[in-house]
Amino acid sequence: MALLPAIHDFAAEASDPSRYAALEGGWSLAIADVIGSTRLAGEGRHRDVNFVAAAVVAVLSQAVQSAGESVACQFGGDGAIAAVPPGREAEARAALSALAHWSTERMDVPLRVGIVPVRALLDQGLEVLVALHDFGNGNAFGLFLGAGVTAADAWVKDDARWRLAPAPGPLPGLESVSCRWNPVTPRRGTVLCVIVDAVEDGDAGLAALARIQGAIEGIVPTAGAAPLGSGERLRTQWPPTWRSLLMEARGGAPGGAFGRVAGALVKSGILCVLLKFGLKLANFDPERYRRTMAERSDFRKSAGGPRMVLDVTEAEATEIERLLSAAAAAGEIRYGTARADATTVTCLVGDLSADRHVHFVDGAELGFWRASVMLKAMKAGKVIAAPRTLAGVSG
Repeated sequence: MALLPAIHDFAAEASDPSRYAALEGGWSLAIADVIGSTRLAGEGRHRDVNFVAAAVVAVLSQAVQSAGESVACQFGGDGAIAAVPPGREAEARAALSALAHWSTERMDVPLRVGIVPVRALLDQGLEVLVALHDFGNGNAFGLFLGAGVTAADAWVKDDARWRLAPAPGPLPGLESVSCRWNPVTPRRGTVLCVIVDAVEDGDAGLAALARIQGAIEGIVPTAGAAPLGSGERLRTQWPPTWRSLLMEARGGAPGGAFGRVAGALVKSGILCVLLKFGLKLANFDPERYRRTMAERSDFRKSAGGPRMVLDVTEAEATEIERLLSAAAAAGEIRYGTARADATTVTCLVGDLSADRHVHFVDGAELGFWRASVMLKAMKAGKVIAAPRTLAGVSG
């Protein structure tokens, strides 16, 4: 299996299809999304939804990884997507089924999961382009271009043939997910969540997305609109909120809940003391950890088109929304935006001694989901059709 290409400069490279690999028919796309986000948001369970989405990334990444290679897996606020290499589909299916069972039974967050073979998408003329936003040392996020990824998501939501049934099973990687950091208020004015998809498939659609990405960069260079800044405004607390402890208690085998909560209390207490007094512990530097948290946050990504969480001024947010509205009126794109008063952070921390950790951001109160509601309403006039037959395809 060839290594996926790496992108290091999002603004310059993420909208360039030549920086991506076109997946061949032996690959699959693993899809997961939370059912009933409206109800959960109304109950104030926004962080539960983010926790489940991060858990999908954590577990799928371990399930489909081979030979230590980075996995193209992406957090979507209320769901996730992963590119499954040839020969790893069975592992992905087992992980998705176990995640759906755990999320429903332990978290009370219903999760819809499915697998779409890339061959089925190619047969419909839908391409899937994949790359890694690489931060070094095995820390990377998946990036996806092309109409295939948005079609796969729609197929799993709209057609039960592509879905998998929940089933109990092991969930290695789940214990690495946590959300103990406080929401981060914007330093420039507001948090703007942006989701953009092209109207046209193929090269014309990709060119439209590249123009939009470039125009947004012209309004505000997105590297400077990172919602976590340089990490200096990240704050933790002791004890962590009861909800974050409850999520960690449920993030593994039932018999280990007490130990996970105790561990969370100890680790967060140590971190609070180190940050308060400017101390280091052995080879752990908490200030460096906060800086790298900000660097390795997924506030910019692509899943068919751009998805961003930006800290912008009110004027910049309005200008971005005007830009998107004009492009939509011209028939180039469909989009969704949502403003939030803070950014939430969910962490995936592997081996800190090996500097393995990445962090997922969303606008407070499920900003990505709220933006997606607007996008779906705009897309209501166009239905992405799934293939009429499944001949030769396992769904």
